[in-house]
Amino acid sequence: MTATIRPAIAAARSASEVRHDEPVPLAGRRLAVTLAAEDRAEVEHGLSPHERITCRLHRRWAHECIASPQHVIPVTGHRWCDECRTAVTVAVDEWRGRVALACPRCHRTPATRATEQIIRTCQASLRAAHRAPADAGRAVPRPAPSAA
Repeated sequence: MTATIRPAIAAARSASEVRHDEPVPLAGRRLAVTLAAEDRAEVEHGLSPHERITCRLHRRWAHECIASPQHVIPVTGHRWCDECRTAVTVAVDEWRGRVALACPRCHRTPATRATEQIIRTCQASLRAAHRAPADAGRAVPRPAPSAA
């Protein structure tokens, strides 16, 4: 006798197996347009990958995947506590528009430019994701002019 899984149970299992750090099909036009604009800005205008409000790797808004282990960069200090030599956790409160980082060992927020940058770009990502469609074109950050 073979066991069958009821559809509701199968759906629950597949939903629990979804990984939130992998690319997903683009959820909306605003995200797709912003991703394409930032991809171009990186190549054509030198936009820093760290200043993007979208994630080139995961094809999501930055605030949706910043907690992925793939966004820990010890060399630059992004999501990293130098004192404890460990990855920093990130909490994004989409309702209040807040982003908080804390080391799981010492419970402090690293006082670094990388931490400030993560908070700034995630907050911009949150605003862009929830902006009215008419304002979507203003969501793409522009690179700073070079001091040449």
